[in-house]
Amino acid sequence: MSDEINRRDFMKRAAAISAVTSISMAGLSTDKVLGANERIRLGVIGTGRQGIDDMQNFMKHGVEVAGVCDVFEPNLQKGLKAAGGNAKTYKDFRQLLDDKSIDVVINATPDHWHALPTVEACKAGKDVYTEKPICVAVEEGKKMVEAARKYKRVVQVGLWQRSNAHFQKAVQLVQDGLLGKVTYVRTWNYSNIYPEGIGNPPDAEPPAGLDWDFWLGPAPKVPYNWNRFGVGDRWSTFRYFYDYANGWPGDWAVHLMDIVQWAMKVDGPNTISAQGSKFYLQDNSDTPDTLQITWEYPHFVATYENRLCNSHSPAQHGYGIVFNGTDGTMFLDRSGFQVFPEPLTEGDYREMHRRGGNEEHEMRGKTPEMKMPQIDDGLLEHVGNLLECMRTRKTPQTDIEYGYHSTTACLLGNVALRSKERVEWDVASQKLIKGSPAAQKLLDREYRAPWKLTV
Repeated sequence: MSDEINRRDFMKRAAAISAVTSISMAGLSTDKVLGANERIRLGVIGTGRQGIDDMQNFMKHGVEVAGVCDVFEPNLQKGLKAAGGNAKTYKDFRQLLDDKSIDVVINATPDHWHALPTVEACKAGKDVYTEKPICVAVEEGKKMVEAARKYKRVVQVGLWQRSNAHFQKAVQLVQDGLLGKVTYVRTWNYSNIYPEGIGNPPDAEPPAGLDWDFWLGPAPKVPYNWNRFGVGDRWSTFRYFYDYANGWPGDWAVHLMDIVQWAMKVDGPNTISAQGSKFYLQDNSDTPDTLQITWEYPHFVATYENRLCNSHSPAQHGYGIVFNGTDGTMFLDRSGFQVFPEPLTEGDYREMHRRGGNEEHEMRGKTPEMKMPQIDDGLLEHVGNLLECMRTRKTPQTDIEYGYHSTTACLLGNVALRSKERVEWDVASQKLIKGSPAAQKLLDREYRAPWKLTV
């Protein structure tokens, strides 16, 4: 197709569906500073790399940091400094939650700590910004949703792509039918860390300033290992141990599948299968170096692929989402999105010649080629959305229930992988309807005493 045809076709199709518009979200101006009478006080649980980043985005909206909490002294001091030096410091998150002047908390702890402080914060009357994935076991997530509803709290999940304008526009176009009927969605992360992976350090004594037993919390008691902790000048490697997280599906696929389920208007898959293993990496992690998860929904199939020993991507992107529809294909990631029309078929060309013209742009209402780059700061807007919802008590952009459904899809992928079964999930009841006792057991986790998750 010529560029002129694409331009003309775009104008026709865009008028029929929707124009690429600016996305207006009341109260989210990034230069708005809250007045003295509406000042919001924040507590931060977990002041590592992600927690400090989250906190600084709250501060850009004029929020006052009242308290910071971490069981690792160096991180606690980094958090205090980032907060401006005036916040109270805590080693125990429960003491921070006892501060009745705190209105909202960030839960930026390791994944195995996402559920308990979030539930306790709801019980303490705080609104919450909790990092993704919301939990490491499905049953934990159900209790988090229950707590938010029971105590009438606003809980925003850190799946911030929902607040980014180009993701919103991409989802709108999929839902409006720009791509036709979407039958297949592919998501992936590719990299190459062969052969060492994250390394294989020996168990050792915990570093000075770390309460290792508290860091483990409800997880099993094990000796300290640098990779199990993994805090430093890198993204923490606890993500690759099943005691604390769910590997790449919990770390990255949840971001991708959150957009997929949003765009496709579904709350979860019906069947889940997974294949993968740790074939070549020589580190001490638990999770595969090669993985594929397949989810079957009522009207489409979605897949997630993760490779850690080969970074080549046919899409020339190390990660992303591709929606494949009857009229077109969309590639989407954090840099923007691009839409490609389906090629004309032989039948289209015969019909075109029958008409005696060359108006390719009129055939089948062809999808236009179009692009939209990333144009805003999704995380900053996401925080602004939470703050606005704290005032209005409306549902935030990534409410805890949305975060639960997106997290659950990825956790079910690991259930299928670890049980070596094709499992069936009932979306209405949120229960496995086909799966062995081993698969059923993976939906929950035992908490080490004295920790308990109660709503």
